Amino acid sequence: MPSFHDQVVELFQAHYPRLYRYVNRLVGEPDLAADIAQETFVSLYRRGSLPDAPEAWLISVAMNRIRNAASTRRRRLRLLTPTRGEGALADPPRAPDESAEAGETREQVRRALERVPERERNLLLLHAEGYAYRDISVALRLNEGSIGTLLARARHAFRVAYEEVLGGG
Repeated sequence: MPSFHDQVVELFQAHYPRLYRYVNRLVGEPDLAADIAQETFVSLYRRGSLPDAPEAWLISVAMNRIRNAASTRRRRLRLLTPTRGEGALADPPRAPDESAEAGETREQVRRALERVPERERNLLLLHAEGYAYRDISVALRLNEGSIGTLLARARHAFRVAYEEVLGGG
């Protein structure tokens, strides 16, 4: 039986990239996403034992950290003047090799996701990252049997939101 440390290392190696991508898609800031994903694994290590469903536990902790980061951002924006707040909290500049078209498409997708309710947004992003229905259901506190139906509804909501974004709405 591997040690707890070895189990956490194995989980990190297997699941960090996917968790990072999920968080990054939600927050849109690669550095913040990396911090949240790393802090999530640090929390697991500090916990001292593996939960029954480690992947779902990691998602839940990451979602809590995302909410905390959003709350902190809102607080900062209230405390900073609008101009200073925009400069301090702006997205990092895009890499030079990224095409303008790809950046525009990503922004349209992000705007459409922002229009979709939080539960549906999380369903779509977790499913896109390949999480199992079981892990999604545990992380989002939903019935596993309803995940397929909820995903279909979430896809529809996203398509409607995306069409609105493309139409300038």
